Amino acid sequence: MRNAILMGMAGIALAGCSSTNTGSSVPEGTTVDIALLETTDIHQNILSYDYYKLAANSTFGLERTATLINQARAQYKNTLLLDDGDLIQGTALGDYQAVINPVKCSDTLAVHKVMNYLKYDAGTIGNHEFNYGLPFLSQVTNTHFRLPGIAAPARCGSPAFPQVLANVANLQDKKPIFQPYTLLDRTYTATGPDGKTMPVALKIGVIGFTPPTIMDWDKKNLDGKVYTNGLVETANTYVPEMRGKGANLVVALSHGGLDPSAYSPTMENGSWHLTKTGIDAMMIGHSHDVFPNPGVASSQFNNMTGVDNTKGLVNGVPTVMAGNWGNRLGIIRLTLTYTGGKWVVQNDKSAVETRSIKNADGTFVAPDPAVAQMVAAEHQGTIDYVKTPIGNTDFNMNTYFALLGDVSAMQIVNMAQQDYVQKYIQTNLPQYASIPVLSVTAPFKAGRNGASDYTAVAQGAIAINNAADLYLYPNTVQAVKVTGADLKNWLERSAEMFNTINPASTAPQDLLNPNFQVFNFDVLYGDIQYQIDVTRPVGSRIVNLTYKGSAIDPSKPFIVATNNYRASGGGNFPGIDGTKTIIQAPDANRDVLISYIKTNGTLTRAQYGATRSWSFVRVSTAGPVRFKSAANQLAAATQAGIQGVTQGADNNDGTWTYLIDLNQ
Repeated sequence: MRNAILMGMAGIALAGCSSTNTGSSVPEGTTVDIALLETTDIHQNILSYDYYKLAANSTFGLERTATLINQARAQYKNTLLLDDGDLIQGTALGDYQAVINPVKCSDTLAVHKVMNYLKYDAGTIGNHEFNYGLPFLSQVTNTHFRLPGIAAPARCGSPAFPQVLANVANLQDKKPIFQPYTLLDRTYTATGPDGKTMPVALKIGVIGFTPPTIMDWDKKNLDGKVYTNGLVETANTYVPEMRGKGANLVVALSHGGLDPSAYSPTMENGSWHLTKTGIDAMMIGHSHDVFPNPGVASSQFNNMTGVDNTKGLVNGVPTVMAGNWGNRLGIIRLTLTYTGGKWVVQNDKSAVETRSIKNADGTFVAPDPAVAQMVAAEHQGTIDYVKTPIGNTDFNMNTYFALLGDVSAMQIVNMAQQDYVQKYIQTNLPQYASIPVLSVTAPFKAGRNGASDYTAVAQGAIAINNAADLYLYPNTVQAVKVTGADLKNWLERSAEMFNTINPASTAPQDLLNPNFQVFNFDVLYGDIQYQIDVTRPVGSRIVNLTYKGSAIDPSKPFIVATNNYRASGGGNFPGIDGTKTIIQAPDANRDVLISYIKTNGTLTRAQYGATRSWSFVRVSTAGPVRFKSAANQLAAATQAGIQGVTQGADNNDGTWTYLIDLNQ
């Protein structure tokens, strides 16, 4: 009987071996088509819900991307679902699960529960994964970082798929804290030279990268524990190793955008250079953009060296970037041909696209109902948390016209930061007591991600969700000691927000530079006044820069309250590179803001939302100057005292193209 069982098992094993073609059993000329599916920069936007406005919003949400994923899987026989990072931070839900009601080891993070349900094949780690610290990241990913003070997680709830990250290493043992890559064994349906289908075994290598600049952005969490390596050096180490272990296809998950400038091991967006390391396909993110993005005149990729913005190729390598917040699904379709005894990617047959959750008729794809059900408790807990009251305001605080000078949603942030740093200096750094303290902040939400991406706090009660709307990121307070010359250079960098306007042109001109991020448009506060001349070239636009009514001496010292991202070099501001930092506070900017609002109670526009530090130099233009913002918001411009704004075209996407008279 025992022999019979063994013979039966052997028969099953032999049948299994003969059912899938591997190696020499694959006929020459056999082809296999694979669809690589990408999500990126989900930022805990699981549901189509805005926790800052406490309202549903159909324009984003992984629950809708799930529908696109299901559709793609039905359309293509062979798929691989991958994520490019920035998952766990970005909404009040992320803060709730990390800080307010930290997820237990026995539980799984909400976004990971959904991804497990969707059966992701692999994912990488974005820069924002490090925001809540290494102990939290170790727990929620069930990864042992081998670092003092961080215990090995005891089989905590975690993603059910491999997470790979090759360029962040443990400072002690010099090894990556995550597995650098994974080799996925998959059986796919192929087509033989005779036209018949057959199963074939493929080994797909997936390797991950994050921006090396995390060492600056999250210094307080990472310094002395880990270090980063450059993307190219790391890829040159591991890609050959993956090939040597039998990878038929190598896919890079690079949480970074495309920057064709000279390579540096510390560059933020090194993905362009990764394409020259022998990879077959690349999925990118971080910059919240869409690639390929054919037919969009303002796309930064149109004239980029080595980039085909129509076919989705970067130096010949198929590449995709699927927006952010689940608003798109990226798809790279590859054809591999078995020739010369190996699988070869046919790049001429590749096709790259992104699919939007917004249909052509303006409606949105339906969400997968199972997603909301599995995160219902976390969703409700977050709503209850963000409703906690902290103060009142007698005016509307918004960023609809922050790029034209409205400070209704920014002055309160600057005041809170300035107050915090002044008190910190009085208590801890009396040697700096005579130096003026300024503050700087940016409109984090000013249309970067569409019509709904504006800060909007209505007159009345202020709750936690409103504070999170006013200050989006979990940054910590830092302060830098600079000179008057540094201030001017700082503001010149911010002024790159605007295109150069030709006063003599009769053609319509767009005021805003679409390739400059709104979170880099820093506005100074604190007895400072300056003007921006948009007719001048970049680098010479700041004029009439004064402090308390007098021209600023280039050598005069100032202390500027800011955040860890900016103080450490984020945004590439001249001279602001971490070397001028004098305060690295443990407190989050948002917590400082909340405390300040609680202390001051009711906020009035006159005291907390009307002190403008900058304006445009007046200029008369022969043609119209255009400015895009949320629709139906002319009243907000009037309330903020922004002159010369009139209604232009309705863009039918929740935005208007306003006209701005720069001579008012």
